Amino acid sequence: MSGSAGPGPDRTPPSSDERQHVGNAVGDQAAGQPAEHAVPAMPAEAPPSDRAVPAAEAAPPGVGPPPDPYQVAGPSSPSGPPQPPAGWAGPPPQDPSARQRLHPLSPALHGAKSLVVVIAGLSWSTLSRVGFGWFVAMVIVLALGASVLAVVSWYNTGYQVVGRELRIHEGLLWRRTRAIPLERLQAVEVVRPLLAQLTGLAELRLEVVGGGKTEAPLAYLSVAEAAALRQRLLALAGYPSGAVPATPAQPLPAGAEPPPPAGRPLHAVSNRDLLISQLLTPQAFLLPFGVAFVATQFLSEGSWSFIAVASTLTAMAGVLLQPVRRVLDDWRFQLARDDDRLRIRNGLLETRSQTVPLHRVQTVRVTWPLLWRMKGWLRLRLEVAGYAAGEADERNRPDRLLPVGDQPTGEMIVAEVLPGVALSSLPLRPPPARARWVNPLSRQVLGAGLTEQVLAVRSGLLTRQLTIVPYARLQSVRVVQGPVQRMLGLATVHADTAGGAGAAAADRDLADAWALAAELTARGQAARNPTP
Repeated sequence: MSGSAGPGPDRTPPSSDERQHVGNAVGDQAAGQPAEHAVPAMPAEAPPSDRAVPAAEAAPPGVGPPPDPYQVAGPSSPSGPPQPPAGWAGPPPQDPSARQRLHPLSPALHGAKSLVVVIAGLSWSTLSRVGFGWFVAMVIVLALGASVLAVVSWYNTGYQVVGRELRIHEGLLWRRTRAIPLERLQAVEVVRPLLAQLTGLAELRLEVVGGGKTEAPLAYLSVAEAAALRQRLLALAGYPSGAVPATPAQPLPAGAEPPPPAGRPLHAVSNRDLLISQLLTPQAFLLPFGVAFVATQFLSEGSWSFIAVASTLTAMAGVLLQPVRRVLDDWRFQLARDDDRLRIRNGLLETRSQTVPLHRVQTVRVTWPLLWRMKGWLRLRLEVAGYAAGEADERNRPDRLLPVGDQPTGEMIVAEVLPGVALSSLPLRPPPARARWVNPLSRQVLGAGLTEQVLAVRSGLLTRQLTIVPYARLQSVRVVQGPVQRMLGLATVHADTAGGAGAAAADRDLADAWALAAELTARGQAARNPTP
């Protein structure tokens, strides 16, 4: 029986399309997903045959074809497209597990980088042979070809999150799908090269256990999408504090200072100290002497040819490349702690926003360069499985914990990463006196010791280094003897970690080495399998 068309509790029973719309909304709410559209409640007087399907009787998810997010659910009209019902507020949210493409500007950025490579590959000799017009035509043709390839690559590249797995789809002739289990996730970075900063984009990089290099570099995404995807991956990887923030990150205006990383601030490196520290490196310290030597040679021989000057300038640029890169990479370095993970933000031309779970840290390395010791400065680095030893290029190993700082700052940061460990009170014992035949200059520097939480090993003469390894991160323990060590009754104990480098207590007494190896094995097993 039809209800009255006028005001009142009765109304015309909904059509089948409206009932499906209500069922979808109720099912979304039951699954914990917010419904973006409101539907009027069904009246109590509706006939049983026309009532809405409750959530308990709705079809289970995954049964039937997936709904089209662009198809409006509503009563059909014979004279036009389907019309939305009253109270409809927009299309339902897109399935978060659906395949997503990279940002549409990604081909433009890849094409710009290809253009730089093309121009650099065409030498000046090519310009002199073919002329300026043909040279420009060659650059345009090669740049267009690179742009077309970038567009085709972008069209066939995508990603999706399925369960606890990130899948990367790529390839045109040879299709390839990489599945990355999120349980193996070590660290997630949001990197913004210079071109990406100018266009408001970012690149997402994942570091996983056992990876020889960065996995799944998604270049490029919007800054908000990259930040949200990073938080979502951390949440799926099992970090409870990795929920998606309520307010997505927004691109920074040109010239604006980046905001500090989320969490409790630990330390911000002074740019002045960073510049001075790189001036106290051997490359920068010895550069004036090299320039004076070259200038003296030119003045004495009277040779100022273009090739000689260009070669000298190229050599100087190569010497200064590493200090300049470190300044650019570590500019505005900020460190914060957010519950169980570290947040690191740094970079000038290429900004990086890194998230490192604390329980994934394999080792902490403390370095005292020779020229830094006069100012009491040190450097801290992390070793995280996946990139600490796998990346040949140091710039692709975002393992910086403190680019430069004094002893109290280093003590504070090490205590945050490894609670209960104090740098100034580590029990380091030197090797026996006969080890001077193997290390005549550095025997007094060598040392090794055990605390309740970590193994500590000290080495290095000019550049002193201290390696701290938690027992729970030990993968294997080895005792190694060389020919000279066998003659002197010495041995080296290697403590290997998942990062690959680990620590090595060099030139220990043979009996002491075997006892140290046995103790490390026992403590490693106890740390990985604590008794309740």
